[in-house]
Amino acid sequence: MTQMISIPPEREGKPADADQVERRAQMAGALSAGLTGVTKRPTAEEQVSGVRTLRISPESGRPKAHLLMVHGGGYRIGMPEFNAGFAERLADRCNIESVLPAYRLAPENPFPAGFNDAWAVLLAMRERIGDAPLLVGGDSAGGGMAAALATYAQAQGGPRIDGTILLSPWLDMTITAASFKDNAETEELFPEASARVASETYMQGSDLRHPIASPLFAELSSFPPTFINCGTGEGLRDDSVAFHDKLEKAGVPSELSLVPDMEHVAVVRDPNLPGAAESFEAIAKFIARTV
Repeated sequence: MTQMISIPPEREGKPADADQVERRAQMAGALSAGLTGVTKRPTAEEQVSGVRTLRISPESGRPKAHLLMVHGGGYRIGMPEFNAGFAERLADRCNIESVLPAYRLAPENPFPAGFNDAWAVLLAMRERIGDAPLLVGGDSAGGGMAAALATYAQAQGGPRIDGTILLSPWLDMTITAASFKDNAETEELFPEASARVASETYMQGSDLRHPIASPLFAELSSFPPTFINCGTGEGLRDDSVAFHDKLEKAGVPSELSLVPDMEHVAVVRDPNLPGAAESFEAIAKFIARTV
């Protein structure tokens, strides 16, 4: 039986603290200085259902499939430009067009505001592309939101999603996975302390086990085919393993790629990082099989 999911109403958040303001400013500075978000060709920026998005298309202009790619950052920092280079590499390799939403961030906009933005973009994408293949994907918190989109789509009976690509996904807001402590010495980018702060900032009193905030607790029998990629030394390793196991038990095709010595979301951050190249190849093969 399909799980019924109710999205709680949006509510007023609180101002970002000084650390978040500074980190956001540093990211914007790196972007304006050309230190990140660099692409080889112009990127289209447009409003989709009131959400700023980037659209990155293959040079052919005739994509065989479409991807909604959600950026990470613990739901409190980050911007779609940081995923632009990865999306362009996918466009060139796999002939797919990606849409990257700038969803609202916490703490100013706590759960479910960011999800509502991504959902609105997803609905608009499906309407625009008709029956063409549509994937959803994301890295870290964006991977969790991509899983949430697929979870809600199956509960709502659509729109159709043909596959999910989850890169070091954050799928459990309770921060109880053993891998946070097991990998405390190897996880520098998203350690347990950062995850706890991010969870509190995003959820602000909402149910930590809500299936849209924590898709690990969702019913997954109608979930689309899924690719999951994570480094073995990451704090989020167990989220990936547990979600893969649950998908398999539900009869959903799922591929788990655990890569030794790979940093958090390396495949998105820099193609030259350890593990990034092999992860990208595995993603490309999944897309080829799926669409």
